[in-house]
Amino acid sequence: MRIVTHSGTFHADDVFAYSVLRDAFEAFEFARTRDTALIESAGIVFDVGGIYEPAQGRYDHHMRDLPRREDGTPYSSVGLIWRDFGRKALPRLVPGIGEDVLESVWQDIDATFIFAIDQADNGVATASQSHLAMLVEAFNPTWDSGQSYDDAFLEAAGFARGILARACRQAHAEAKALSLVMAAARRARDTRVIVLDRKLPWEKAVFEGGLNDLLFVIYPNEDLTAWYCRTIPPEPHSFGQRLALPEAWRGLQETDFSQAAGIEDGVFCHPGGFICGARSQESAVQLAEKAIAAGH
Repeated sequence: MRIVTHSGTFHADDVFAYSVLRDAFEAFEFARTRDTALIESAGIVFDVGGIYEPAQGRYDHHMRDLPRREDGTPYSSVGLIWRDFGRKALPRLVPGIGEDVLESVWQDIDATFIFAIDQADNGVATASQSHLAMLVEAFNPTWDSGQSYDDAFLEAAGFARGILARACRQAHAEAKALSLVMAAARRARDTRVIVLDRKLPWEKAVFEGGLNDLLFVIYPNEDLTAWYCRTIPPEPHSFGQRLALPEAWRGLQETDFSQAAGIEDGVFCHPGGFICGARSQESAVQLAEKAIAAGH
């Protein structure tokens, strides 16, 4: 099978689209061209050709009646390719990914990583000099360079593939974390407190998993020498609290904090009242329980 895109100057959408296809198919012939005959004879054509017909393998988006997402945002070529081939590419981008999380990872990448490229390519959002789209475009040869555009495209594609794979693996880790947090929530004896046996992302599970009663999450630091008692924010990425830690604990450390909180191995309480810690899991759980008792 031959896959074709346009020759000459490239952008993030066609570079990433090629990277997705390279992982979706084991082998294919690839050409960058504007030759009509080569375009018409190709199995998949993206970002060139003037035709959007997915059933025929045609994925251009430069026509007046261009393809759009449900929210009205125009697709770029990578948005279209990811939509139809991203799921097929994921097992190579994330070796060992399970069918149980594949769709979640695909959706996460589509809604964040791919969507941002769609926006930048279509001028929906302004791309700063540090934007991923601009970084990829920087691989285009300068006017005084002896490098060909095709060689530069493949170099950019290698860079893009590394970033895409890392983003997919991070999304995979978050999907697995969500499953672990939800399992911990099901085991909890009190729906207001969950205990995790390792440090991992938990906010997504809270807000997407419907953990509406949760007030505190308990988890260890990386080397298991301390356990944190973290308040749950009212919305994602906030330092606010559904229930703040007691005012009398805030800003205290070690012995002073232990005495104020009524435990033996306290470490600290942040002045902002959103996190505190102890040296044992048992004490960290007690901190949550005491905070709940004090707040109700």
